[in-house]
Amino acid sequence: MRLSRAELFAHIRRDKRLDPDLSQRALAEKYGVHRRTVRQALLSAVPPPRKTPKPRVTVLDPAKDWIDAMLRADLAAPRKHRHTARRIQQRLAQEYGFDQASYSTICYYVGKRRLEIAVEAREGHEHLDGMVPQVHLPGKEAEVDFADVWVRLAGELTKCHLFTLRLSYSGRAVHRVFASQAQESFLEGHVIAFRVLGGVPTRHIRYDNLKPAVKQVCTGRNRVESERWVTFRSHYGFDAFYCMPGKDGAHEKGGVEQEGGRFRRTHLVPVVEVDSLDDLNERLAEVDEAENDRVLQGKLTSIGFNFTAEQEELAPLPVDDFECGLTLHPKVDRSSRITVRQCHYSVPARFIGHHVRILLRGNELLVFDRRHVVARHPRLTKRYGYRDVLDHYLEILLAKPGALAGSTALDAARRSGTFTEVHEAFWAAARAAHGDAAGTRALIEVLLLHRRMDAATIQLGMTAALRAGAATADVVAVEARRAAQNTPETPAAGEADDEVPPWVEPGAQIVSLTARRTQLPEDKRPLPSVDAYDQLLSRRQPKGTA
Repeated sequence: MRLSRAELFAHIRRDKRLDPDLSQRALAEKYGVHRRTVRQALLSAVPPPRKTPKPRVTVLDPAKDWIDAMLRADLAAPRKHRHTARRIQQRLAQEYGFDQASYSTICYYVGKRRLEIAVEAREGHEHLDGMVPQVHLPGKEAEVDFADVWVRLAGELTKCHLFTLRLSYSGRAVHRVFASQAQESFLEGHVIAFRVLGGVPTRHIRYDNLKPAVKQVCTGRNRVESERWVTFRSHYGFDAFYCMPGKDGAHEKGGVEQEGGRFRRTHLVPVVEVDSLDDLNERLAEVDEAENDRVLQGKLTSIGFNFTAEQEELAPLPVDDFECGLTLHPKVDRSSRITVRQCHYSVPARFIGHHVRILLRGNELLVFDRRHVVARHPRLTKRYGYRDVLDHYLEILLAKPGALAGSTALDAARRSGTFTEVHEAFWAAARAAHGDAAGTRALIEVLLLHRRMDAATIQLGMTAALRAGAATADVVAVEARRAAQNTPETPAAGEADDEVPPWVEPGAQIVSLTARRTQLPEDKRPLPSVDAYDQLLSRRQPKGTA
């Protein structure tokens, strides 16, 4: 193995130390080096630095000053009016009579020199790129930001947004996932975080220039804030600190910038599968509590321990929470839908042509009839998306039963599992017994029963009706009521397909209530007389007339 220069010098000095009579020539021959190297090793154990070779003379040397002058002039020129290597070659030939260098040589020099000249021009005019450690007092500051996350929501891969509020002193953070970064989600995230933390930071909360809060970015740190955001801050009593735009501002709230990515990698990888965002946020709340035992880098105590001391310094919460939802009054169209933020939601058909009051929140949309909630939908974010509920169209379908088979509401009910195999079997039996229109109406009447009775009980009633061969709504209603009375515990929806209800005897004949009405005996009693009332029809003669 070839020795390094330091090892070579050490070997030479050791041999000379062991044998002082050993000559420089002998040492040079032993190690295969020049006697000058031996003399250097005997003089110092540190090898002398290698000489820097003189720059090689190139054919472009006479023109380098001219090229540098052109590149410096480009610093003040518009971006699309700067020199290319081809244009530099042309100017060298036309103005200076220099044509000895090839185009590739000029390209190589210009590509390297242009960056060096830009750096030289910035020297002395820029601040050094670095960070200064900061001290955060308990209960004074917090940071807020959104981070993108992907969630498999009800089987569909959906892009969502992770809201994070992090206290600067203890590192205690609250995370919630929303369908969008709208102002409703932004405000609702604050309300949840303040409620979990039990207070509000007393100095300020740091933000970048989020649209839910900032309408316009002015010079410096001046901002034009949205009116609703100003009202929200006034309600909870805290100030906002807005970071500088761009990457430089990200360092001013580096704690929450790092926290969003760390939390996503730790708890949301691989992509989580949930039925709704409410289920996911319940899981995140448990994760936040579990992370109180985590110790941050550079800290000696856990997040939970530091938060215990910080919580006492937070400002108290107001008596009432701020209503983060946005109230709107859209009109219900002929499709029994309302349009909100370019998305469509169904409402009960009785509101067609009327304006309804809605409350648009971060993850849901509520439709009101006075003070009563008549429809509730998860918030949609895709443009022109829609969500239809089959129950909202039942009154229309009674008059138009043929529209049920191809309706979007039925397709949604099948995909969500509310329209089960029992419903499908009952529909098929009803159509076979009564025809398409009458059979579909029988199914719709059964669906109307869901408004008053438990879904699992109605499925038991349909199962009993199918086994008895009576696919009518009144039979289902009677059997469902009997099921509710005879079963102390309501069975699960899937059990109604396989289990026979205990009150249905094999081969039992169940008679339809409608059929029984037609079998009642004829009433042969005479009709009542109305002769006694004829005197009321006679007009009384006025006095003084013959």
